[in-house]
Amino acid sequence: MSSHVIGHKAAMLPIKAKFCHELGGATESENRTTKGKVWSQPNGRSRTRQQQMKLKNSITPGNKPGSSPRGQTPDETGRRQGQNHEANSSVTELANSVTSDVLMLSPGSEEDEHEGPVREKLGRIQFSVGYSFQDSTLTVKILKGQDLPAKDFSGTSDPFVKIYLLPDKKHKLETKVKRKNLNPHWNETFLFEGFPYEKVVQRTLYLQVLDYDRFSRNDPIGEVSIPLNKLDLANMQTFWKELKPCSDGSGSRGDLLVSLCYNPTANTITVSIIKARNLKAMDIGGTSDPYVKVWLMHKDKRVEKKKTVVMKRCLNPVFNESFPFDVPAHVLRETTIIITVMDKDRLSRNDVIGKIYLSWKSGPAEVKHWKDMISHPRNTVAQWHSLKA
Repeated sequence: MSSHVIGHKAAMLPIKAKFCHELGGATESENRTTKGKVWSQPNGRSRTRQQQMKLKNSITPGNKPGSSPRGQTPDETGRRQGQNHEANSSVTELANSVTSDVLMLSPGSEEDEHEGPVREKLGRIQFSVGYSFQDSTLTVKILKGQDLPAKDFSGTSDPFVKIYLLPDKKHKLETKVKRKNLNPHWNETFLFEGFPYEKVVQRTLYLQVLDYDRFSRNDPIGEVSIPLNKLDLANMQTFWKELKPCSDGSGSRGDLLVSLCYNPTANTITVSIIKARNLKAMDIGGTSDPYVKVWLMHKDKRVEKKKTVVMKRCLNPVFNESFPFDVPAHVLRETTIIITVMDKDRLSRNDVIGKIYLSWKSGPAEVKHWKDMISHPRNTVAQWHSLKA
């Protein structure tokens, strides 16, 4: 068991608009880039697809019903409508109502009366806390985690723990990162030496579990906090605590209505980005210019990416765009669909509003949607998802 010693003096200092418009000037290739892909089949054959489907029979903002979308002739519109009608006839209606051949799901809603509210399980953490009056030392042991959610493309996480004694947020201690492990064993000991007991009981032990990402910001997994004045610190005590969602102060990121349709005969999954609501404002003017990226992942490899159009100055955009992906049956269990809602920025890097991970290994709401898609082949299964950091 590794240990970390920290002196009290060194580390414990005193302590919108209803209707949205497409963003002008964006090119077709910029907004909806579709990359061809080749899946290897068990029999040696391969399938290639370079097709993107957009719902042309929906009421697209800026187009009157019955008129041609901007930049297209009536003949072109008619041909595309005919091509997409069979696969997407029910998707447009999802924006406003539920049809008989569509299974509509919403975590925690009345439609799920047999399931009840779906609470995301973030796993739990085991740790020990004790105080030595003889040495004026607080000891915190981070032991292990259990059933942590997958945060990476490969269906796993690289978890580590940050340790704070609130209200001091400037000084923290960290465990080592456990690579690709949803049930990590840290077994690390942290000593806060020269820490008077009367000050210890004024603190709150705060543990934050994160997923390490070497290329971007670490993803929060969950947190635990315990006021130390509630514990009998004279004896080392060991706890199992359920992780709760991290209160990052950023507030809600909004929700996205997504539908999935699995066709086992054609070996395809069609992802339809229908609409979003209450998106987080990312711009100074109190709004956003949202668009959606959809990544098809196989294990930890990116297979294909598709995009919706950009909607200008809108926190409740209606997209109604549908994207088919080739997913052979033999890779289905290792497939993840990552949906990212972005805020378009002309002058700087685009901002991430929130993400959704759909697979067998995601959170309860996402897994439920995935399993319902598999168990209702050739049916459009729609569900609202809360966007996450």
